[in-house]
Amino acid sequence: MKITYYGHSCFVLETGGKSILFDPYISPNDLAKNIEIESIKADYILISHGHEDHIADAVSIALQTGATIISNWEIIQWVQKQGLKNTHPMNIGGHWFFDFGKVKCVNAVHSSSLPDGSYGGNPMGFLLETVNCNVYYAGDTALTMDMKLIGDYKKIDIAFLPIGNNFTMGIDNAIIAADFIRCDQIIGMHYDTFGFIKIDHEEAIQKFSSADKNLILIPIGDSISI
Repeated sequence: MKITYYGHSCFVLETGGKSILFDPYISPNDLAKNIEIESIKADYILISHGHEDHIADAVSIALQTGATIISNWEIIQWVQKQGLKNTHPMNIGGHWFFDFGKVKCVNAVHSSSLPDGSYGGNPMGFLLETVNCNVYYAGDTALTMDMKLIGDYKKIDIAFLPIGNNFTMGIDNAIIAADFIRCDQIIGMHYDTFGFIKIDHEEAIQKFSSADKNLILIPIGDSISI
């Protein structure tokens, strides 16, 4: 599996011959100013919730790529009004088998509204089972006991956890979350983009290391393979 980071909480996972884009917030992000939206390939776009810093480029990328958007019912209704037809509505607790693997929607403790102020439904995280590995994408969330259920339910190979604090859990709670889901390979997200969520990278990596976990902070525009 190849993972490319486009800043904030936006990643592309390439697995099973498909490209899966998460929470596209690129063009308004000054830290991602060198990313060309037109270069992004996506077969699917997964949207965890409706806040602008997770949905800003979803419609434009879907229109240019023909990608299928996967999200909750309310967000799917909203993007359909923007002219998108390739959509798949889901909600927390449900799962569906796509051609790249299984997607299960899980709880996230946060808020959600769409850029026009309309109701964005409940925020979600995603659990993906692919031919390469099992992936947990937490979305924007606080630390929650529901994460223990995820660790009990499935072996997680790699997890994307928010670490920026203020709007989501921070580094210390993310380490506890990693314990709850029983995963030692963590990719950090939702940090540095705004003044409220800037972190000390070295301190964050050291704290995870002291807990016998590996925190991966991918430079924007770079890729890793797992």
